[in-house]
Order: sequence, then structure tokens, then C-alpha cells
Amino acid sequence: MSGAEGGARTPPGRLAGIPGFDIDGVARAAESDPGILRLENLDTDLRPPAAAVAATRAALESPAANSYLPFTGRADLRAAAARHVGRLSGQDYDPDRECVVTAGGTEGLFNALLATVDPGDEVVVTDPTYAGMLQRVRLAGARPRLAPWVFDPAGGWRLDLDAVAGCVGDRTRALFIMNPSMPSGGVLDAGDWAVVAELCRRHDLWLLYNAAMERILYDGRPYLHPAGLPGMRERTLTVGSVSKEHRMIGWRTGWIVGPAAVMAAVAKVGIYNVVTGVGIGQPGALAALTAADEADDVAACVRRWERRRDTVLEALRDYPVRPAAGGWSLLVDARPLGLTARELSERLLARAGVAATPMDAWGGPDAEYQLRLVFSNEPSVRLQTLGDRFSRVL
Repeated sequence: MSGAEGGARTPPGRLAGIPGFDIDGVARAAESDPGILRLENLDTDLRPPAAAVAATRAALESPAANSYLPFTGRADLRAAAARHVGRLSGQDYDPDRECVVTAGGTEGLFNALLATVDPGDEVVVTDPTYAGMLQRVRLAGARPRLAPWVFDPAGGWRLDLDAVAGCVGDRTRALFIMNPSMPSGGVLDAGDWAVVAELCRRHDLWLLYNAAMERILYDGRPYLHPAGLPGMRERTLTVGSVSKEHRMIGWRTGWIVGPAAVMAAVAKVGIYNVVTGVGIGQPGALAALTAADEADDVAACVRRWERRRDTVLEALRDYPVRPAAGGWSLLVDARPLGLTARELSERLLARAGVAATPMDAWGGPDAEYQLRLVFSNEPSVRLQTLGDRFSRVL
């Protein structure tokens, strides 16, 4: 068929093999029924910091907040984000040369990819991983190489480090890692990060680090920022936001912090992608990052989310649920139940009033059997009903 006859109606090749995002479909099916447990989307009912809300209200009356400029984000927010990443990593960053504000962390993930990889390059991602990471690799024209998280009933999720090393080849340009991982809630420990850092140094790789949930860690797990490891400051692009830890999803404000050698390219991509971060969102993000009780506020929310995780684990103790070491979600393995995750999702919604998303597009073949339960958006008293709801279906 010629272009004039219909070529313009043919989707471009970059979309080949990229599925839709199932979360919207599950959410639409659930509609607004208050009896349905909303476990399908990464929302939370915990309030944003009060100072952030007040600063955002004030920004609505600010001409400076209703502007494209500066393209790389407000200077005070860039300074705050650079200090934030610097404090966590033990490194110093120049906010003028090594930080760019983005329209949420997800823009930052794509900008970081476009600034570091070429079409045909390979990027190592974990399996499963956030679909917004996996599919952005493909949209950038690169090829994802999948390294599995392996579940051990005795020890929980562990990243297969031999598989990570086996994925690295001549065309590999980056490791693309979220910690805690989503959707599994797997967490890398110091030994895991040491292996990742050695791979990056040995093969001259970028580490694209999705830090959206980096301090949402459970069971007393210690925090570690990979840019603080030897030789990793110059290789790590930290992509963060106020969406998760600060509960500011609708603000769509994030940042990329990394070495000056690559940040000029990151800024250029950002200008030609989204142009600039959300003007009225930036003052609120600044208030959240600079609040005197910022660390205590995040820690208090982590404790509440951990209690909710524990509630889910107790309610589903008779089912193949896989505990999360961090983050807002955990997985149920539908395979021992004789179902795919999609079949389990449909039955739970239709028969038990549970909205949960199948992970088909979030990894390799095993993802077909993984159902994600987001526990950050429902109180424990409602999560306690999960066992009874599952029993209606299983």
C-alpha cells in the first residue's frame, strides 16, 4: 500500500510490540463504586505536606509561576533538589550545571534515556520492572535486556546478579534500575549495589537510577544511594520526584541530578520534549524538600505504609502473595492458582470488588502470572477484608 493510500494510518515502527497501559482499563471498570478496594493504581490517601499545599496555593497568584522560564526549572528548586540528592549520596552537586527540573519523574526517565543511549543500544532492566521504564527503553529505540528478580520464600526477592552480568554486552550502554523495585517491592542491599557499581565501572556504563521511592524501605532496611559508591558519581543519573515520598502525585514535579558531562544533553532533551517543569507545581515541591521536618515526615508515612503492607500479608497468608521489602505494592503469583494474572484480576473485580492490575507488560513471560496489589491507597481496616474477598474467587 502506498503512503497516499494508507501509510499515514500505519503506526510507526517504534510502537511495535508496545502494549497499552492496563491500569486505566482496570480503573475504568472499577468506576467510583466505594465498595471496591482500589489497589490498581499508585495513588495514596496520605496527605501531602501542609507547607507544600500552602506554597502551591500562593503560586496560583504568582506571575513567575505562570511562565516557561527558566527552562531547566527554578533556581531555588534546582538548588534544593541538588542538595537533597547530595545529602543522600554524600556527594556535592552544582545546581546550575548538574540538576534539571522535570515534569514529574517519568519525564525525567525518558529524558535520561534519550541523553545517554542511541537506537540499537542495549539497556539492562530488571524483570519485572515498571512498565514506564521498560517501554520507554523501546520508545527510545534501544533494546531492553531483562535480568530477573527471583523470589525465595525464605528470603524474599533477590536480583539475579549473574543474570545482570550476563545481560551486559558490546551494545550495552546503561543499567536502568528502580530501588525499591516496582511492582515487586524488591530491594537491593549493599552487596547488590557493589556488584552493579562494578559492572558500571568495568564496562563504562551509565546507571539510570529511578529514585522515586528510594526511602520507602521496610523492616529496618538501611538506605544506600548508588552515587555514593566509588567511581559512581560520574556514572549515575538520579531521577527523583515529589510524587511518592511526599505524596504529591498531581504536582508533576521531579528532577534529574547527575554529572555535568551529561547534564547539558539532558537539559537539551528536556527543552525539546516538555520544555519545562510545571510552573505552579515547583513552589510546592520546593516547600516539601526544604521543610525542617522533611525526613521525619517521610519516615512517618513509611511506617503507615509498612503497617498496610503487613495487613495485606496477614489477610492473604493462605495465598501465593510475595512480600515487598519496600515501595507501595506487592505481587500475587497467579500460577499456583491455575490462572493468569489477567484472569485473576477479572475475577477479583467482578466477584469480590477488588481492583488490581495484571503485570503482562511489566517484564518477560513470567509477568503474565503476576498480579499487583497497591496497598498505599486504602486504610488497613479495608485491607483486612482482602482474605474474605479472595476466598469468594478462589
